[in-house]
Amino acid sequence: MGLLTRLARLASLLVAVAVGTFVLLTASPIDPIEAYVGADTASIGAEQREQIAERWGLDDPPLERFGAWAGQLVRGDLGTSQVFGEPVVDVIADRFATSLALLVVAWLLSGVLGFVLGLVAGATRGRWPDRALSWFAYTLASAPTFWIGLLLLYVFSVSLQWTPVCCAAPIGALPGEVTLLERLHHLLLPAVTLSVVGVSPVLLHTRQSTIEVLASDHVAFARSQGERTPGLVLHRVARNAAGPALMLQFASVGELIGGAVLAEQVFTYPGLGQATTTAALRQDVPLLMGIALFTALLVFLGNALGDVTHRVVAPQAKEVVR
Repeated sequence: MGLLTRLARLASLLVAVAVGTFVLLTASPIDPIEAYVGADTASIGAEQREQIAERWGLDDPPLERFGAWAGQLVRGDLGTSQVFGEPVVDVIADRFATSLALLVVAWLLSGVLGFVLGLVAGATRGRWPDRALSWFAYTLASAPTFWIGLLLLYVFSVSLQWTPVCCAAPIGALPGEVTLLERLHHLLLPAVTLSVVGVSPVLLHTRQSTIEVLASDHVAFARSQGERTPGLVLHRVARNAAGPALMLQFASVGELIGGAVLAEQVFTYPGLGQATTTAALRQDVPLLMGIALFTALLVFLGNALGDVTHRVVAPQAKEVVR
């Protein structure tokens, strides 16, 4: 797929996401002025409501509001967040920097664990390790992220008190005083929550790939030469199964970001996911539009990297057309 084709697809994706997000926000039953004011709604009069609506352009027709936002976007301006009072670009950059470590650790854990466990399940097809791992994968695939997070929070933070209950750093500590070990301590449980949920698709896909490769003719020939199952899995199966697993893992970026929204709420982790929830509840249209475009870009890049990585690991594979 050529570069121009990918750029055209990216442009059409961003336009569709922008239009869809704005339509959904416009149709929301939440009053944006009441959401902006919060608990003090009863204390403001009609004149103050008009001033707030004029300040944020809420009294303009939807099409005019979207056109004004699109004009700002063309100039490279995503607008100002109504909740945080800062440029949307700054809010996204600051919150994503906090979420990045969480997303990367969870992505690596889910990929490595899913691939290794998938190889084990496929190599032991029909035996108890395969049945146990398959049950584990199907159970987690149907479990909501927030439920997993609450369960881990209760066990490890409340009952055992091994991990912090919330936040990305000790409460009250200045950013410059927080050590790397403290950050990792606060990161551990949210990352495990995200990675546990993301293990299932990689595990099941790798298991199926392993079963197919083990049933192939070249593996049967290797068995006839005396090669045992561990060697077959390590030298012949792993490389063939790695390509599809990597492509699937890169394609799961969107699900990871969606899971981060729930996980960050459970653990009060001040990242992009929590900012998304706050913006949705407060009807912060500029911030939600910016986050929607940013996450769509991340998902597109994840899919593109998955295609490239698949072709590098498995050169014989044809390009996957999305």
